[in-house]
Amino acid sequence: MKIIIGQVTHETNTFAVTPTDKSSFTSWEWGYGDEIIERHKGVEDYLGGMIEECEYRNIDIVPTFSAFTYPSGIINEDTYNELEKELIQSIKSAGVVDAICLSLHGAGVAENTEDLEGNILAALREEIGYDIPIVVTLDLHANVTNKMVTESDLLLGVNFYPHTDSFDRGKEAIDKAIKIANKDIKPVMHLINLPLIIPTSTTNLSPAKDINEKCWEFEKESSVLDCTFFHGFPYTDISKVGVSVIAATNNDKHKAGEISKSIADYVWAIRDHFIVETISPSRGIEKALRIEGGPIIINETSDNPGGGTPGDGTFLLKALLEKDINKSCFGFIYDPEVAMAAHEAGVGSNINVKLGGKTDHLHGEPLEVEGYVKSLTDGIFIHSSPMWGGLKTNLGKSVRLKVGEVDVIVCSVKAQVMDEQIFLLHGIDVTSYKIVALKSSQHFRAAFEPLGRQIITVDSPGLTTLDFTTFNYKKVVRPIYPLDKM
Repeated sequence: MKIIIGQVTHETNTFAVTPTDKSSFTSWEWGYGDEIIERHKGVEDYLGGMIEECEYRNIDIVPTFSAFTYPSGIINEDTYNELEKELIQSIKSAGVVDAICLSLHGAGVAENTEDLEGNILAALREEIGYDIPIVVTLDLHANVTNKMVTESDLLLGVNFYPHTDSFDRGKEAIDKAIKIANKDIKPVMHLINLPLIIPTSTTNLSPAKDINEKCWEFEKESSVLDCTFFHGFPYTDISKVGVSVIAATNNDKHKAGEISKSIADYVWAIRDHFIVETISPSRGIEKALRIEGGPIIINETSDNPGGGTPGDGTFLLKALLEKDINKSCFGFIYDPEVAMAAHEAGVGSNINVKLGGKTDHLHGEPLEVEGYVKSLTDGIFIHSSPMWGGLKTNLGKSVRLKVGEVDVIVCSVKAQVMDEQIFLLHGIDVTSYKIVALKSSQHFRAAFEPLGRQIITVDSPGLTTLDFTTFNYKKVVRPIYPLDKM
C-alpha cells in the first residue's frame, strides 16, 4: 500500500497588521519529498505520527509538499495560489496511490478565500477525483466548514490544548486511511457550527475537559469513528468563525447527527462557563509575590505569537522591570534590532536600547532600557515539550540582557515559548527563579505545569486578548455569543 503525506498549515489572525507571504513560510518550512521525512521523523507532531505509523506498518510513504509558518496576518493571493499549486502538483506527480493524509490547520485565510483548507481540498478533488480517500488532521482551533467535510473522507481534530496529541492524530490518520482504502470502514461525518466564540481554554480543566469526556464516551461505541469538539479560532473575522462539533460514524448518518447534536447542545448549555475574569500584568505580578516559593509562571496571553501577535508587546515586561524583582526573568521578546546590537557590542557590554513595541502601538510602546549583555546565542535548540518534542527551532541571534534585577531574553524570530529550552540556552535555570514571565496562551503549560508552583495568566490590549469586544468584527455572522446576548 502507498500513502501520500503533505502539509499546509497556517492559523490566520485577520486582525494582524503584518500580511503573510512566501518568505513567512520559507523562514519556517517550505519543503519537498525526503526533506519532510528528515524534518519530522521522530518529532511529536502530525507528520511525525504519520511517518512513524507508516514505517511501523511497512507502508510505502510518499512525502510530497510541506509548508508551515507561525500564525500571522492574511495570506496574500500569490502565496496562497503557490501553496495550492505546489501541494497539488506534488501529489499528482506521486503516481498511483491508495490514500492521501494531509496535515492542515482549519483556520487559514487568504486574500482570495476565507476557507483556505476547504478550497485546497476542493481544488485537489478537481484534479484527482473522489476515488482516492483523503484523511485530514486539523488543529483544535479550526473554524470548520461544510466544504472541508464534503471534500474529505474524514477530518480528525486534536482533543488537547496544549496539542500534545498531534502525534497521535497523525498515527490515527494513517490507520483510518488504510481502513478506508481497504473498504473496512465508510466514514460519514456530521458537522454542527455553533454561534459561539470562546477564549483559549486548556483541556485539562473544566469546561473543555468535561466536553471532551462526553465525546470520548461516544467513541467507545464500535460504530463511532470519531467525535471532536473544535474550539475554533476567534481572532479570525470570517463568516464561519467559532465552535463546532463533528461526529463521524461507520456509515451511520443518523447516529452521526444524533451524536454531534448531543455534544453541541451540551456546549451551548454551558457556554457561559468559558468566560473568565482577567487581570492586568501589574496585578499578576503582585499576586505572584504573595505566593510562597516559586517559580511562579506568568503568561502574557494577549501577545501570544502562537495566535498571530507581534511578540514584541511590552505591557508585562514594563510591569516586571518597574518592580525590579530579584530572581525574575522574561523569555522572550521579539526584537531583532536589539539582538543585533547586543551581538555587535559583545558579552560584558552595556547597551542602551529601545526594546520592543516596534510592530504597532496596540501591544505597548518601546521601553528605553540599559542592559548588560550577559550571554549571546544563535537561538537554535531542540524542543523538549510533550508538544512537538524533538522539533529543531531557530530563533536567530539571541541575547540575555540583565536589566536591573531582571533577566530578559531577546530573540530575532518571533515565536511563543513552548518549554524551558530558550531559557537554558541562555544559562537560565527557571526552577531557581521566583518569577518566570513568558508569551503564550496555553501551549507553554505542557512543559511548565510540572516545573512551576503556580501559573498566573495576565491580559492587556493585544491581538490575542481574551476580551473579544475590543475587535471590530465585520464579516462574522451575528448574533454570536458572547458578543451578543442570546
